[in-house]
Amino acid sequence: MTSIRQASPTDISRLNLCNLDPLTENYARKFYFDYLVRWPTMFIVAENLNGQIIAYVMGKVEEDPGYIKLLGTDKYLPWHGHVTCLTVAPQYRQMGLAKTLTAHLDQACEQEHAWFMDLFVRVSNKTAINMYKGMGYSVYRRVIDYYSDDPTGNGTSEDAFDMRKSLSRDKTKKYIRVDGENYRINPEDIYHP
Repeated sequence: MTSIRQASPTDISRLNLCNLDPLTENYARKFYFDYLVRWPTMFIVAENLNGQIIAYVMGKVEEDPGYIKLLGTDKYLPWHGHVTCLTVAPQYRQMGLAKTLTAHLDQACEQEHAWFMDLFVRVSNKTAINMYKGMGYSVYRRVIDYYSDDPTGNGTSEDAFDMRKSLSRDKTKKYIRVDGENYRINPEDIYHP
């Protein structure tokens, strides 16, 4: 039996089972604590019967500064949810934990009246891309050389897909793009005009 609950400060030192995966971004402890303090309902863990953290999701709600909207640019990002990290320990995959955790995060962002959810995923991570598509996400754009590290050992950077999913506030799907795989941008163009 697995329990799903909000993360606690003591969980930060117990994420190793999940963080050993080469596709999982690892952060400094301060980063995890910052999320726990700022967005406590959006840092959710799955714990097995032995008390091990076997999966977790970290998310937040954010928007661009108002001056970007005043500039009249189409790059302004309104209030939205962001999946910062979603990971499941390898031996616990294919059990629906990622979908369950993401659903909890979606609900937390709905309660915050976010327009949409977004996330970044390596273009080589076909398993994750297909999973996200199965949860209603679609590719909004391709970010060239977004990941500068190389878990494959090829010594090159890797592109990311910026994937999005409309929430109930976005009734017209304004923040979704068809054929986003072919819309390419550079990392410096993600947030700035």
